[in-house]
Amino acid sequence: MSHELPIERIMQTGLLTCQPSTPLCEAAERMAKRQCSSIVVVEAGRALGIWTEHDALAVDFSDPASVRRPIGEMMSQPVVSLPLTTPLGEAAMRFAAEGRRHFLVVDDRGTPRGILTQTDVALNQGLEPYLRLREVQGAMHQRPLVLMGSQLLSEAASQMRELGGDAAVVRCVDGELGILTERDLVRFVARYPGNTPIDGLVSRPLLTVHLRDTLIAARDSLLDNRVRHLAVLDDAGEIVGLLGFRDMLAGAEQLYLQDLREALEQRDHALAQSRHNLQLAERVIDSSLEGIIITDAQTRIEFVNPAFTHMTGYAVEEVVGRTPQILSSGRHDAAFYRQMWDTLQRCGYWRGEIWNRRKSGELYLELLTITAISDEEGNTTHYAALFNDITHIRENEERIKRLAYYDALTGLPNRRLLEDRLELAIRHAHRNQSRLAVIFLDLDHFKQVNDTLGHAMGDELLVVIAERLQTRLREDDTLARLGGDEFLVLLPDLEEVDEATRIARRLIEAVSEPSQIGEHSFRVGASLGISLYPDDADSAEALIHDADTAMYRAKQEGRNAYRFFRIEMNQQDDRQLMLETALRNSLETGEGIEVHYQPLFERDGGRLHSAEALVRWHHPLFGSVAPGDFIPLAERVGLMVPLGERVLQMVCAQLAAWQREGREPVPVAVNLSARQFWHNDLPGQVAAMLEAHGLPPGLVGFEITESTLLDKQQQATKLLQGLRDFGCSLAIDDFGTGYSSLSYLQDLPVTTLKIDRSFIQRLGEGERGSAAIVAAVTGMAHELGLSVVAEGVETEAQRRALDRYPVDLLQGFLLGYPVTAARFARSHLASRQHANA
Repeated sequence: MSHELPIERIMQTGLLTCQPSTPLCEAAERMAKRQCSSIVVVEAGRALGIWTEHDALAVDFSDPASVRRPIGEMMSQPVVSLPLTTPLGEAAMRFAAEGRRHFLVVDDRGTPRGILTQTDVALNQGLEPYLRLREVQGAMHQRPLVLMGSQLLSEAASQMRELGGDAAVVRCVDGELGILTERDLVRFVARYPGNTPIDGLVSRPLLTVHLRDTLIAARDSLLDNRVRHLAVLDDAGEIVGLLGFRDMLAGAEQLYLQDLREALEQRDHALAQSRHNLQLAERVIDSSLEGIIITDAQTRIEFVNPAFTHMTGYAVEEVVGRTPQILSSGRHDAAFYRQMWDTLQRCGYWRGEIWNRRKSGELYLELLTITAISDEEGNTTHYAALFNDITHIRENEERIKRLAYYDALTGLPNRRLLEDRLELAIRHAHRNQSRLAVIFLDLDHFKQVNDTLGHAMGDELLVVIAERLQTRLREDDTLARLGGDEFLVLLPDLEEVDEATRIARRLIEAVSEPSQIGEHSFRVGASLGISLYPDDADSAEALIHDADTAMYRAKQEGRNAYRFFRIEMNQQDDRQLMLETALRNSLETGEGIEVHYQPLFERDGGRLHSAEALVRWHHPLFGSVAPGDFIPLAERVGLMVPLGERVLQMVCAQLAAWQREGREPVPVAVNLSARQFWHNDLPGQVAAMLEAHGLPPGLVGFEITESTLLDKQQQATKLLQGLRDFGCSLAIDDFGTGYSSLSYLQDLPVTTLKIDRSFIQRLGEGERGSAAIVAAVTGMAHELGLSVVAEGVETEAQRRALDRYPVDLLQGFLLGYPVTAARFARSHLASRQHANA
């Protein structure tokens, strides 16, 4: 029993944490997903408390709001911690003395590193020999809590809390027995079912064990059925107890300590007697079933017992005077033995498993304990080694493990092993910010093979298919068989999605090759579904489910093909469709469409010169939708023309309203999209709109991007001239980001160039390239008689830098944000009128 093993070696890493404000249901859901028995509540890197499965008993299930309370109100605090270096034996004593189930493990700086549970300690104490010898009745609860299925969830939880049980037997309405556990309550906190009768919530059927069965049989039943409790039956078939994994291990631990205490007492007695009767001590050693070696301080063998000779094949005279190196297997490197002796020198003993070699050359695995024997001055005088041959035990464990994790027919990993590897791959992908894929493969029409040729032939085909699939995968990929004709493939560390596509094609080709089984030759196909992490899901269960869904889609769409899971795309398409419908409705009714106005000021003197009209959209369902979202949408679905016309209409109406109010409006520039610019008779529409609102020439201007004009320069010149005839100012917007050619400007009747904000921002940072561009553009623009606007002026440094260049107007957040018409009138038009007066 490795009591001195540090708890760092057995604790659970990957600490599950949350904030104090986290709703209890959300924390419980995360515990259920990870199958953790606790979650640590942290704030600013400090552990404030802990919430465990046992704490779920304290939730008031009669109040739906209780499961949404912040976990900080429900947690246990403070969190009791253990240092990383705490020996396992000390941790076991702390669990027993303090009656706790969890300890937070911290490093020297107090930083949380993991969780240690009572089960972790018990599982690492080497209890198998005692579990084989002890019966269930020695560890079970004597009087299990029995609840009626008609009881409400809140009442059941309250009774479990009052009696301190972690599980209860439930007698269901139909007479069947079920079980309700603390872990079930955590699931109910995560997904609150309501304060309903527990009849529909319990796990059924209730698995049982006889009170005279061995604890090792009970443990195997728990592991095989993946449950945490068994009902204990007497000879009459009545339930007389309840056995949980923790109860069983705690009972075994108690028995173990009792036996250990008795063994130590016997040893002390034997040693005391040996001082008076060496012959008696020799008989005890000689009769021991454990091999015993005693060496001097230089590790030269002085004594071995008959069990040593029986296990190794070496007689006493063959080993006395030699070192235990005679048994070396060659399987362990120098670092292993160096660590062994470091531990022995530091702690006084070493315990572990080691491969050695018999005299016949046969390798065997032994469980070895070496103890340093010291004199009264503390000097090591001898070493005593005790060992048991555990080769057959390990072989049986490996055989059981293979049956548990591998498919018996194909030898491939089964679903359980694949899920374990998938969980590890997900954590690795999360750390490295990489992708992985899960492929669900199902053979097409495989049932016909079984029906026509028999199941034996079908099994042979599955073995052939499995071998082919394996050859089409990469070295680190995992192929697993779920059962029947279903396979799962894990593709970790994907550099690109196309890699999964290529592998899927190879798998389809492998399955589609002709198969020759005995005298029969035939072909089968395969349908594949692919899910991606983190694109589609972030858990193993969800990824497998999504791949399964995509596989069925492949079958529905013709078979012998692959399909990607596309729920996110569908959701995005749904949102885009909803946005499009909402935008159409808003353009028809005008609701939610607003125009904000951003001022432009003269560089010299700071006088308000004009404004730019910027459209905004606020929807009751979607809220304020960013222009970067709805303007590209309008372009894509053909709504740019009606949107532009509505904005122009609203600008003209606002200018007319300011005139009626006696304000002195400034010219307002409206952005024209390419669709609106080339739509029908733009100059005629503008003329009609100006006339309808009684606006004088020059109050409305337009801004156009370079790309709109260059494709059809001659037609563009005609259209622009038509707008100039009404006195409209015409500006080239975002100049410098497109073609940036000044040669075409001398043929276009534009009035203004707006230097893109990207150059202005870098100008404030002192970048020479931007300064050269600004100098060239402003100088040549003035030679052509064009006004220059610097847009995106956001800092005082940028404004000072512009003093060196012939810039006429400034626009940007430093001078004024886009605001509503009412605020623009109060902030800018009113002050302008006051200044003019």
